[in-house]
Amino acid sequence: MSIDLLVKLRDTINEEIERLTPPNLRTVQSYNPENIKNTLIYTHLIKKEENEEYISKVATTIEEGRAYIEAGFQYVCDIQGAQLFKKRK
Repeated sequence: MSIDLLVKLRDTINEEIERLTPPNLRTVQSYNPENIKNTLIYTHLIKKEENEEYISKVATTIEEGRAYIEAGFQYVCDIQGAQLFKKRK
C-alpha cells in the first residue's frame, strides 16, 4: 500500500468517527477528562429541559423593548415589525 492511500484511509475513518460521535462527547474528548463516567453524569444534569415555561412579551416601540430588557427578558426575534421577548417563569 502506498502512503497516500493509508493517509486517505485514516482521514476517512476519522471523519466517520467524528460524524457518529454525539456533540457532547466531542467536547469531552477535546479536554480529555480523567474519568468519562463522571463527565457523562454532569452532561445529563445540565441538559435543557424540554418543558420549560416562559413568559412572553411583544414590543412595538423602542421604549417597550427597553423596558422588557431591563426587566430581564431575552430578545427572541422580529415578527411583522414587532419584537418578541421571553423570560423564564
